[in-house]
Amino acid sequence: MKNLFTALSMSFSMFCALPCPCPRWDESLRHKMLLCLPAVGLALGGIWALCAWLLNVIGCPRLLTAALLTILPWLLTGFIHLDGYMDCADAILSRRDLPTRQKILKDSHVGSFAVIALAILALVSFALFGEAALSGRYWTMILIPAISRCCSVASLFRLPPMGGSSYSAMQQDHGGAAAMLVLAAALCALSVLLCGLPGLGALATLLTTLLTIGHGVRQLGGMSGDISGLGITVGEVCGVAVLVLL
Repeated sequence: MKNLFTALSMSFSMFCALPCPCPRWDESLRHKMLLCLPAVGLALGGIWALCAWLLNVIGCPRLLTAALLTILPWLLTGFIHLDGYMDCADAILSRRDLPTRQKILKDSHVGSFAVIALAILALVSFALFGEAALSGRYWTMILIPAISRCCSVASLFRLPPMGGSSYSAMQQDHGGAAAMLVLAAALCALSVLLCGLPGLGALATLLTTLLTIGHGVRQLGGMSGDISGLGITVGEVCGVAVLVLL
């Protein structure tokens, strides 16, 4: 139980910008830290949905609501996944050879493709929340971040790592990957049960997260934290799109 609490504390400290009340770190528990990542997503989704509900209750102007709901997931994670999304956009959209793409991925400078990709992401998210009628769909908002992180962890456990990635020394865990995907599927079913047809936004998150990560791995020669951030970011916005459009 102590190891589980430490792993959960590590996961919150690394992947969430909210202060961790009992910060702990044990490098030997890095594997378990990743297994706790869906719990972090569930907490972030709960805050996201609660804010959406409160903004609706107080009658906040629609455009302001859209702006707040767009940036809130980025703020809650300290922009860590958005950073991976931008790095991957720079590398993949450069259309250079693999060694050059990998070099661009690790470059700390922000390129034009990253800026363009961020503008598109923000515009799409803002437009979706600007048109959204989220009442009665809050459960899916809670589950979407947990599902995207289940897919991310499954990919980190299952796919070959990129050379130089911080996860390159981690042993693959096919059983853990399967468990994460089963959990993601169960959360999708729960989303549909609680929200009906709009709950399919959870399934859209699952599929697009896995497809995006797969594309990133093919383009960049292995799995990494940046590709994980790419998958989470794209998967969540696609889940919101289905949630809103249905």
